[in-house]
Amino acid sequence: MKKIVCDSCGHQNPEGTVLCQQCGKPIDQNQYIDGNENSKLINMRYEGSARRSKTHNKSIVDKTWNFFSSVKIGIWLISITIIASAVGTIFPQEMYIPPNVSASEHYRDQYGILGQIYYQLGFHNLYSSWWYMILIALIGISITIASIDRVVPLYKALNMQKPKRHESFLKRQRLFSSTEQVSEDDKQKAITTLKSIRYKVTEEDGHVLAEKGRFSRWGPYINHIGLIIFLLGCLFRFIPFMYIDEYVWVREGETVLIPGTEGLYYIENKDFILETYGDSPEDERFKEALQKQGGMVAKNYQTDAVIYKNTNPSALGLDPELEKFKEDSIRVNHPIKFDDFALYQSSYQQNEFESMSFKLHRTDDPEEESLGSFSVNLANPENEYILDNGTRVVIDQYFPDYYLDDGEPRSKSKYPRNPAYVFLVYPPGQDDYEISFAGIGRNVDPTGNNEFKLGLQDFEVRDVTGLSVRRDYTLPIISLGGLIFMIGVVQGMYWQHRRIWLHPKNNGLWIAAHTNKNWFGIKRDIEKVINDTNIKMVMDQEEDQNNYQPEEQTK
Repeated sequence: MKKIVCDSCGHQNPEGTVLCQQCGKPIDQNQYIDGNENSKLINMRYEGSARRSKTHNKSIVDKTWNFFSSVKIGIWLISITIIASAVGTIFPQEMYIPPNVSASEHYRDQYGILGQIYYQLGFHNLYSSWWYMILIALIGISITIASIDRVVPLYKALNMQKPKRHESFLKRQRLFSSTEQVSEDDKQKAITTLKSIRYKVTEEDGHVLAEKGRFSRWGPYINHIGLIIFLLGCLFRFIPFMYIDEYVWVREGETVLIPGTEGLYYIENKDFILETYGDSPEDERFKEALQKQGGMVAKNYQTDAVIYKNTNPSALGLDPELEKFKEDSIRVNHPIKFDDFALYQSSYQQNEFESMSFKLHRTDDPEEESLGSFSVNLANPENEYILDNGTRVVIDQYFPDYYLDDGEPRSKSKYPRNPAYVFLVYPPGQDDYEISFAGIGRNVDPTGNNEFKLGLQDFEVRDVTGLSVRRDYTLPIISLGGLIFMIGVVQGMYWQHRRIWLHPKNNGLWIAAHTNKNWFGIKRDIEKVINDTNIKMVMDQEEDQNNYQPEEQTK
């Protein structure tokens, strides 16, 4: 890179430097604050140091760096992400809809054409979509590059703070005063006062730099570090090892594999308990409120569960060897926790059919005397049942959750909430069969000529509990990012980087001061420093130039 030599001290500065790193003299005397040509103040942003994005613009790496270091690009990326996130809240995400329904049908049936468009555009899984993750990653890249582009030159400049600065540097500070005659006692008194109000004082050849609160300059960059860690934690949620959020239905008396545990843990639902207000005498005080509610109000959802550990998870194709690991009750907001996993009570289904018993009798028998019976296990129905009299009954079609769609029998879900069957009945010793349709409250002879009839004899029901399975290794990372971000906020909000220069001039003294914010506060510090001395109070040159009007305009 081209070097710029300061004509005052001879220091070689990188191209793009505004203020000489050694003496502070403006490299270009026409450098003004925010491009305001009427300003006589120098630009102290990043201490006048050169930024890479302002000096490199040749290779593709330079152009990429410059693109992401732009604050405008960062704001656009954040704005797009916020808008996309807001769109994702218009309708519930797929993880929050009932797990036993088709997502495409749910959004269409519940929200109409808008829901269908919402689903087809992929907004139902917005926060796990590839393009949303790319947006998050781009924000992280933008924050990282923008921070490095600014923090490196700022760090170098702040580490080269010198008490002795060029006169043009001092005269063009916002706060400045010049006193023609100052005694050595007044000067020493000012230095002593600066030390007493916790300024770090450095002297060089009679020149003084008093500084405090430099660490506050790193507050925004601490914020950026916290944000980057926070975003990394969010991205880690898409790694299965780091974050698991699954759902499992467990029927009473059933033992099933817990999803996400890689075959290591199983759960048994010993009993599901639903308690409502009014079930016990002490709930009598809620009687009036319950009557106003007009229905049953749940007091407690509880699953009494046993967690088993598979002692041989690597044995593929073999039955798991289960060992009791933990037994506890799962209630709302009181999960059962084990080995970094947590099971939360999320839903339930009461009175789900477990088994149904059917009996066979002749159609013309008014007494409906049973010729044989069989029981269907709805969790695992068999294809064929042979009765005592030799009759074979074959399940031709099974509809766990029966409904009619344009006259065609279909099933809403795979769960046995309203089971119905199409049976093929083979009389003893015959190859011809009769068709019979049977279910809850229905028994249909499609031909009207059946010799035999199947009727529902009995059924058994059981409760089903819905549990959320979660493991979150990203929460500590996200929490750490949030904590670091708040440290940066406090660091940058409640402290300021204040600097006061004392410059001896003949028998007098110049005072110049700068702060990154809270100019009123540094003025009060200077008032304390010059109290009981003949040193003049500093003037705010920015206010003076704002009130200045050229002579042509005042006529």
